[in-house]
Amino acid sequence: GLGDVYKRQIVFYLDGNGGGLIAASTDQSAGAQWGCLGISISGADGTAIGTGNQNTTDIEQGCTTAGTAADICANLTLGGYSDWFLPSKNELNLMWTNLADSDGDGVNNGVTDPNNIGGFANDYYWSSTEFDGTNAWGQGFYNGLQSYSDKDYGNGVRAVRAF
Repeated sequence: GLGDVYKRQIVFYLDGNGGGLIAASTDQSAGAQWGCLGISISGADGTAIGTGNQNTTDIEQGCTTAGTAADICANLTLGGYSDWFLPSKNELNLMWTNLADSDGDGVNNGVTDPNNIGGFANDYYWSSTEFDGTNAWGQGFYNGLQSYSDKDYGNGVRAVRAF
């Protein structure tokens, strides 16, 4: 169920058909750029649950800079899996709601907060959803608010995968 830890991975979404989404149990970076500031990435605009993987693929094709948030996830092997991706805007929000703020108080008091199931930093995390050529969507894991910011800012990265 939600919050279950399996092979250092945490379930944060169940689709009702036996599938869902799993987050890595630790951050992949505390300060990665989204990448390719000034370049609009075709196709990397999916916001819905289920679009993060395609966004990540599109970013990898349209932005060949190594070490970007999407690149880190796309090249990750963890728990015997190599199909990780950077979550879409709505997928990232589910990680906030179901893991970082599991008690629903709107606050993540950091990695020591017992209601922060995922051990998320009191930081801003990138999604794979582009806003425009200069900005991409992310979320403050200190207050749950989503906003877009400059693609060259260094922000947190937490990889996810579907099952």
